[in-house]
Amino acid sequence: MHEFRFHRPLKHLALSLALSASLGLMGISSALAAPAAAASTAAASKATAPVVALSGNAFITQSAADAPEWIDGAQGLMDWSDPNTVISTYVRVAQAGKFNITLRGSAPPGSLSDVKVTALGKSFKIRMNSGATQFSSLATVDVTAPGYVRIDVQGLNRTGPQFGTLTDIVLNGTATPGLIYANDPSNFYWSRRGPSVHLGFNVPSNTEYFYSELTVPQGEDTLGSYYMTNGNSESYMGIQVNAPDERWVLFSVWDPASGATRLVSKGPDVIVNNFGGEGTGGQSHLVYPWVAGNTYKFITRVRPDGLGATNYSAWFFAPEDGRWHFIATWHRENTTTWMKGVYSFVENFNVDKGYLGHRALFGQQWAVSSSGVWTEINKAWYDTDPTGDNKQRMDFAGGLDAGSGQFFLRMGGFFNETVPSHQNFIRPLTGRKPTVDLNTLP
Repeated sequence: MHEFRFHRPLKHLALSLALSASLGLMGISSALAAPAAAASTAAASKATAPVVALSGNAFITQSAADAPEWIDGAQGLMDWSDPNTVISTYVRVAQAGKFNITLRGSAPPGSLSDVKVTALGKSFKIRMNSGATQFSSLATVDVTAPGYVRIDVQGLNRTGPQFGTLTDIVLNGTATPGLIYANDPSNFYWSRRGPSVHLGFNVPSNTEYFYSELTVPQGEDTLGSYYMTNGNSESYMGIQVNAPDERWVLFSVWDPASGATRLVSKGPDVIVNNFGGEGTGGQSHLVYPWVAGNTYKFITRVRPDGLGATNYSAWFFAPEDGRWHFIATWHRENTTTWMKGVYSFVENFNVDKGYLGHRALFGQQWAVSSSGVWTEINKAWYDTDPTGDNKQRMDFAGGLDAGSGQFFLRMGGFFNETVPSHQNFIRPLTGRKPTVDLNTLP
């Protein structure tokens, strides 16, 4: 199972998503460009050319299961020896034009390596010579429209034990002004994960229960997905893809500033432990094979105990067996509150899968007061995290899905249809109060 981290606590609820079409590797051009020495004028131009670090912008997008290649968060591509491995770097161009590509890195001592570079359907060869640190060709890439561009690098042949290392891709030409790419090394981990997107909901005072529904479209259930439906100021609940053969329904409660969070009770087969990394608290999860395309229902409860603490509970409805599953109840010390700060989010927690897309529909948001009054919630505030706000990545979106009348969130995949962050959206009221008896929940 891949290691993952929990979503960062949100002080201000907001969301966003971005889109980008990634073009696949195409056949190598019949005219392979020969390596060329840069003229003095070109060298001067390249001095200010964008330098795109693989540490924050590249992914292994094609490889064998046992391939050794990986992306280091500071040094770029490592252990590059398999000719079947494809390393993809993504940049977003602001205007049409041209650019040429220079690779920065090194070949093993005393060796030569030939590699193929592909962008926007054009492929060409670059030779990496031992002792040099920059490698380029005469080839230029034509960019016909603004948007994300995928640059693939793949080893062809080598005389040494490895093709070498790659740290950066330098782009030079008329298409590079305004280029967007991850350029903050201190946040390369987050930029490779991608921009999380959020929906914030205002609920009435004294709200005890929050009900919502979630549909993850087919094909959007990629490894590292976290679709969080029922979050509030102290807890959050949703579904994840944790491994190729394992999926979770997760419910977590953060610890208070002083005191602790302890388990009161849990449902059958629910696993509980403590979590750390992005805050500390209690975690409960049910291993459940949820299915993309199906609609799932979620209920969370927040109720003060009258003695200076508050209890947090969660339930999950699976259409496959037609019943509600109790996840857990947690007791949070030094806390007296009803439900507040309600939100949902979509994020990717697998740093190596940040090139894959995630999208979900969020519908039927209802708040239930401590006196049993149901209120449909049809207004949401949408935003993204600093990765999106700081333009490290622009593949984030959210808002109203016209086809379903539900809210949607989308992130990752380097799509071009960015929806600007920090907006309010309103979905049509359904008037369909959920048919669930809260008093008979397991």
